[in-house]
Parts: sequence; C-alpha cells; structure tokens
Amino acid sequence: METRVSRRHPLAGVVALLALIAATALTACSAATTDSATGSGRTTASGPTVRIAVGIDPSFTPFFLADARGLWAEHGVNVQLVQFGRGGEGVDALAAGQVQLAGNSDTTTIGMLQQHTGLRSLLVYEESGRYLKVVLGPKVKDPSEIRQMAVVPGLSELAATRFLQSKGIDETSVGFVTADPPEIPALLQKGDVDAYVLWEPWPAKGAELGGRVLETTGDYGLSYAHWLITDDKWLSNNKGTAVKVAQALREAAKATEADPDAAAAATQKAAKVPTTQTVQAIEDIDFGVRDITAADLRGYTATARFYVDTGKVASQPDVTGAVLPGWFTQQTEGS
Repeated sequence: METRVSRRHPLAGVVALLALIAATALTACSAATTDSATGSGRTTASGPTVRIAVGIDPSFTPFFLADARGLWAEHGVNVQLVQFGRGGEGVDALAAGQVQLAGNSDTTTIGMLQQHTGLRSLLVYEESGRYLKVVLGPKVKDPSEIRQMAVVPGLSELAATRFLQSKGIDETSVGFVTADPPEIPALLQKGDVDAYVLWEPWPAKGAELGGRVLETTGDYGLSYAHWLITDDKWLSNNKGTAVKVAQALREAAKATEADPDAAAAATQKAAKVPTTQTVQAIEDIDFGVRDITAADLRGYTATARFYVDTGKVASQPDVTGAVLPGWFTQQTEGS
C-alpha cells in the first residue's frame, strides 16, 4: 500500500491558541496536565498513592466519578488523576514512570507498543461505536469531495481511514493533516480541512462552527474500547494495588450508567465539560469493566496490522504480549 504523508498544519500553533480560548467552556487545556486532589478530598486511604493518566473528555467519566465519591479510598488506594489532552501523551507519561496507570483507547495504545514494549493492558472499561462521529465541512456536500482530513494519531486516524474505505474512496488520495483535537473544528471552519472523525465534544463544536455531523463510526462498522493500562515492571511489584484500582473503576463505571447526572457533575468539575455533553456521551458509550477476551484479541491484531499497512511501523506490534486476557477475573476471584 502506498504510504500517505501525514503532516502537521503550518498554522496549527496559532489555530490551537484560538481554539483553546474558544474551548475553555468545554474542556481543560490540552497542552498541559492537571493533577486532581488525592481521592475526593473527603477520605484518604492508608494504602499507596497511584497516579493515573486520563483525558479531558466524557469517556473518562468513571475516573472522575470515582474521585468525586471517594471510591479509590474505599478500595484502599489513594489516586491522583493527571489529565492529558491526547491519549499518546498519557502513554508516554506511563512509560516514563510519571504515572503508574492510564486510561487509553485500544487503537492508540497498540500504535505505541513498539515505542513502549512494557505496556500491559489489564481490562476494558468502556466501548462504543457511537461516540466518535464523522464531521464534514460547511462546503462539503458529499464524502467524495474530501481532499484533506484532520486526524489525531491513533484512533482518530484509524477511524478516518476506515470511513474513507467504507465510501469507496482511495485513502491515499486524501491528505491527512495532524492536529490536536481543540484545533480541528477551527481548521474545518476555515476550510483548511474538509472533514474529521473525533470524539465529543469536538463533533458538537464542529457543528456549532458550520460543519455537519454525517454519521458515527458504528455506521460503518467500527467501534473502539478503552483499556486500563500499566507498565509490566510496576505491575509485577504492585499487583494488589492495580486490583484495588480496577475494583474501584468497576464500581464507578456501574455508577456512571446508573446515575448519569451525578457522573456529569463530577466530569464538569474535573474537566470543565458541560453536563449536557457528558449525559449525551453516557448514552453513546457503554461503560463497564470486563475482561479482555480471545475475540477482542483478534480485533486488536487487525488494528496492529493497520499500522503496518499504512507504513507507520516497520513490523506488526506485539499485541499478544501486551494484552492480558482474563486478568481482572483471575485477580478478583474469591474477593
């Protein structure tokens, strides 16, 4: 397959600043990291302190709700949430030892396995084919008119590629412009790109600026999962702590589904996301902690192949070495 050149937009820095100013009502700044207080501030566990990398959108709501309700401490661990604007930044922080655990999409993590061979995926805590949406520019009447797509490396780029393929469009004929999520709606409005595929709140922001939400990734057969990931060296010495975090996350995921309003309030406080957007996101996302299965692994292997086929890596990432099927059940049996 021909290798497509992905480039960063030359005005990305300026656009990013303007977009971030405009987006302050939606979310925290993507260029920085933000530490939460330990737990909810109401209770402190006698156990260890763990730093967890999370994003700044509603897909991380269970972490924010666990923080707000003091669930970490109830399960015997103190947690500090560290917010990143892009999933890859959280993975880098994990590999550098700045955090001990992270929430991140399966696709983005798989794309970084060769850079960080010690990454381990413990479980799935959410999945959806409805949360990521395709947005067309104001002047784009049909997908066949797309000449430039904005992408974020990882899940967004895979979703964009699969979208083009689903429409019978040769993906090598479309230029991919790499940008950070807050920049992208403004690039669409200016006409610098014709389309993108992203998670909320960026589809809604694109629609506000004149774009049109065309469909979800599920409409063309693509879904994603979010993993709880860690590093194998840390895990080998802190398995019990990882289990406590996973148990608290399971409780928080259930609570997110059961009480969307409370979950939205926690997300608004932690990440400045409007509550209406989080409530809608909870409808679009299936939250719940579960084991990774053999069927999942087959899909992850196909994702790993995507990185080879597009020339992003020289050899296929070792998914089987990074994913731990059945880990959660094995560790919690009898608990």
